[in-house]
Amino acid sequence: MMKNSLPETLVFISLGGNIGDPAITIEDALSTLSSQKGVRVISRSPYYITPPWGNTNQSEFVNACAVLKTTLSAADLLKTCLEVEKSMGRVRDTHWGPRIIDIDLLTYGDAVIDEDNLQIPHPYMTERAFVLVPLRDLAPDFSLNGVPIDAMLEGLDQSGIVRLDHHG
Repeated sequence: MMKNSLPETLVFISLGGNIGDPAITIEDALSTLSSQKGVRVISRSPYYITPPWGNTNQSEFVNACAVLKTTLSAADLLKTCLEVEKSMGRVRDTHWGPRIIDIDLLTYGDAVIDEDNLQIPHPYMTERAFVLVPLRDLAPDFSLNGVPIDAMLEGLDQSGIVRLDHHG
């Protein structure tokens, strides 16, 4: 049997938005991602309502994480995620501003990547409870650089993060 593509890599992503109905938008983003060649969405976390981060003068967000398996390179997967965002109407005008959808690559297997437009693991994920809380639902044994996810969450403000659904 010939293999002409990369082996499947396990990838964690985070998704969020605060324009329109973000839960529906996240579902749409995941189904669009899973329709891309070389991308399989394995599961997603429950949704969480989360306070805005960075720029706090905006509506609450809905956030979730998902686990994918992909045969795409990390750079190609990022490109695919950006194309999905754009196809769904994402406009990048305000840094940390309101957005219809945001898809971040958190991890790509065990890879460590440091390029201008791609940092894996995501450089801010350990500072963001809105990423780690849903990620813990998907991967309670997750750790990064030997630090378990529960320890990452210990020092973070989790107030205002409310589970929205009981899916999954």
